[in-house]
Amino acid sequence: MKAILTTIGKDRPGIVAGVSKYLASNDINILDISQTIMGDNFTMMMLVQVSDQTNFQQLLSELKQLGQQLSVTIDLRNEELYRAMQQL
Repeated sequence: MKAILTTIGKDRPGIVAGVSKYLASNDINILDISQTIMGDNFTMMMLVQVSDQTNFQQLLSELKQLGQQLSVTIDLRNEELYRAMQQL
């Protein structure tokens, strides 16, 4: 399953490294990435490949905990749901 992962927060060193390390340790492949810094604000959007056997709610919970550790907000949405929401 493809999913959209967003990360938003105050810019500081280690955000990309922290998120990427978590994804790699959970066999989640980054298919595409875009990030920018606007003033003091960091934003990143990733298209990731998640195993169909992954417990999506548990993954989301762990990513939100990671976001707290990194002082950012992390969200994850199924790409199909994201596209459907954009069409409304």
